Amino acid sequence: MLNGFVVIFALLAALLLIVSVLLQSPKAGSGLTGGISSLGTVQTLGVRRTGDFLSKTSAILAGVMMVLCFIAQFTLPARNQGDAGSSILQKSAPASLPANNLPQSLPTGNIQPVAAPAEQPAAPAK
Repeated sequence: MLNGFVVIFALLAALLLIVSVLLQSPKAGSGLTGGISSLGTVQTLGVRRTGDFLSKTSAILAGVMMVLCFIAQFTLPARNQGDAGSSILQKSAPASLPANNLPQSLPTGNIQPVAAPAEQPAAPAK
């Protein structure tokens, strides 16, 4: 149950991180923050403060994501301890190969290459 809450908070933090990164303006020109300037956000906070705020928000959300992912690993439900040392491949592999599919003996001795068939001459054109 705790794992579900941690995963939900991690997903929310990931979505907020995506939004904060996309809102940051690139160094070369206007980014998505140019589109929200009509809303008054850029004029209220100022271009410099908006960039600082978004940079700090991105850094904090990235740290929150790392911590939540670390916590989520330890809040996973308990697994079946009987199969702790086996992998999925070992579980799906058959216990033994059927004996009727195995060759009874391997070919030994001198194996002679088969001669290539002689080519027949082409029929003359009439």
